[in-house]
Amino acid sequence: MLFRSRQSTHLTYTMTATANGHAGKRKADDITLDEVDGFSAAQLFGKGVCYTYDDVIFHPGHIDFGAPEVELTTKLTRNISIRTPIVSSPMDTVTESDMAIAMASVGGAGFLHYNMTQEEQVAHLKVVKAHRLGYVTRPEVRGPDATLAECDALATSRGFTSVVVTDTGIVGGKLLGLVSSRDGDLAMDRSTKLKDVMTKAADLVTGKASQDIDTLEDILLKSKKGKLPVVNDKGELVGLMTRASVKSKKLLPPPGAPSLDKKGRLLCGAAIGTRPADKERAKALAAEGMDMVILDSSQGDSVYQIEMIKWLKTNVPELDVIGGNVVTQLQAKRLLEAGADALRVGMGSGSICTTQEVCAVGRGQATAVYKCSNLAAQFGVPIIADGGIQNSGHITKALTLGASVAMCGSMFAGTTEAPGEYFYDNGVRVKKYRGMGSLDAMAKGSDTRYLSESGHLKVAQGVSGTVKDKGPVMKMVPYLTHGVKQGFQDMGAKSMEHATELRNNGSMRMETRTGAAQKEGGVHDMHSYKKVAW
Repeated sequence: MLFRSRQSTHLTYTMTATANGHAGKRKADDITLDEVDGFSAAQLFGKGVCYTYDDVIFHPGHIDFGAPEVELTTKLTRNISIRTPIVSSPMDTVTESDMAIAMASVGGAGFLHYNMTQEEQVAHLKVVKAHRLGYVTRPEVRGPDATLAECDALATSRGFTSVVVTDTGIVGGKLLGLVSSRDGDLAMDRSTKLKDVMTKAADLVTGKASQDIDTLEDILLKSKKGKLPVVNDKGELVGLMTRASVKSKKLLPPPGAPSLDKKGRLLCGAAIGTRPADKERAKALAAEGMDMVILDSSQGDSVYQIEMIKWLKTNVPELDVIGGNVVTQLQAKRLLEAGADALRVGMGSGSICTTQEVCAVGRGQATAVYKCSNLAAQFGVPIIADGGIQNSGHITKALTLGASVAMCGSMFAGTTEAPGEYFYDNGVRVKKYRGMGSLDAMAKGSDTRYLSESGHLKVAQGVSGTVKDKGPVMKMVPYLTHGVKQGFQDMGAKSMEHATELRNNGSMRMETRTGAAQKEGGVHDMHSYKKVAW
C-alpha cells in the first residue's frame, strides 16, 4: 500500500491508494481533523492586511436552535443596554427627533446631530423625551389666524391634509378645532383663516391623556374618524392619533419593547464637540434628560477629546460618554484610559466619506472593529461599529467581530423619519443625504468635527447627494434585526455573548473572499430582477 499524507495548519488527513495510484475508499478512521476549515479571527486579522466587511465571509456552524431564539440584547455603553443592536448616526440628514423616536421605539437608539444650535438640539431632545408611543411624531399644529394657503403648502411639502388648531399654534396649547381637506377645499379665497372653516373642538371626538393607547385606538376606530386629538384635563392638546398610523401599526412587524430611560421615557443620545462652549451644551442636554453623549470627531485621538471626556466624567457624571472615532488599539487605549464609556469605531468607511481618499488615513472597517473591540473588552467597554453598513449581513459581521452595536447612516437616509422633505429627481422620489465632512455640512457648522477653524481653508472629506425613498424605519429595523438573527443562527451563535465566546476560542471560522467570490455571493447571471429587502 502507498500512503500519501498532506499536512496543513487547517486540515490533516490520510488517504489510502491502490497499487495503480488511484485513491481507494476512505474510512472514517482515515480522516483526522486537527482544525476545521478556514481561519480563526486572530489568524485572519493578524496578517498585516486590513479588510472590510465584504472581504470577509464566515463559515456556517451547527444549528440546534431557531432564529427567533437568538438574543441580541447588548450594551450600548458601559451602563446602558438596548434590545436591538442598531443605532442611527448623528448626521444632519439622518437623526433629529423623528428618527430618535423611531429608533427608541423599535428597541434601538438615535443620536441627535450636532450641526445645529444648542437651543435647537435641546428642543429636539425635549420632543423625544415628551413623546408617547402611539401618537403621531410630528403633528401639524397651527394657530387660529393661520390661512388655508399654509395648509396648501403643508400638503405639498409633507403630504398632510389636516391641521390641528390650538390657541398658541403648538402642541400644549388649548385645542380649538381641526381643519381637514373637506373643511376648506371649496373655499376660493385661500387667505381664509382656519378659525373660519375649522370643525370646532366641541364637535370633535377627542381622547384623554389619562387613557392608555389601546383605549385611544378603540375610540378612534369606533368613531370612524380620521383623527383623534388627545387632550389633558385642561383641554390642552397633548398629542394626535390618526387612523392611518393605527392601520400602519397593525400592518408593520411588532416593534417589541422600546428603549427607555430610568424614568420610562424614550432613550436618546446626542453629539457634541470638544470646544469650551460644548461644555455648556452638555449641561443643558443633561438637564433635559439626555442619556449619553457622543464626542463627534472624525479623528478622536486628540488632547481635546481626552480633556473633554475627563471634564464630562467629573462635571456631568450622569452622562455616559462615547469617544471616537478611532480605528487602532493605540487610539482606543488613550480614550479608554481617559474614562470613555463606549468607543465609536470607523474612519473613512462611510458611503459618503472621502477621508481615506483625501487624507490617506483610516482602516478597513472589519479589521478596525476586530482590533479595537479586543482592547475595549479588556476595559469592559463596548464599541459601536460606525460606517460601511449596507445590509443586515454587514451588521451581522460587525457584531460577530466584536462590536456591541452597529451605527447606520446611509441605511437610514431617505427614510420617512430622516430630516428633510422628499422631492423628485428624474421621476424618482428622493431625500438629500450628505456626509458631515462635505462642504455643504461644513458651511452649516460641522467643520468643528474635522478640527477645522473658521476662516481657514476647508477641505471636503465627504460628499453631498440624494438617496431614494426607503419608507419608514419602523418597518426597516425589525426586518434588519431578523436578518441578523438568521445570520447568528447560521453561524451557530445563540446570543451576543455566545458569538464572543465562539470568536475568542477560535470556533468561529472565516476566510477572505476574492473579487470573483464576492461577485458570486451576490445576484448574478440574471437577465433582469428586482431586489426587495423587506
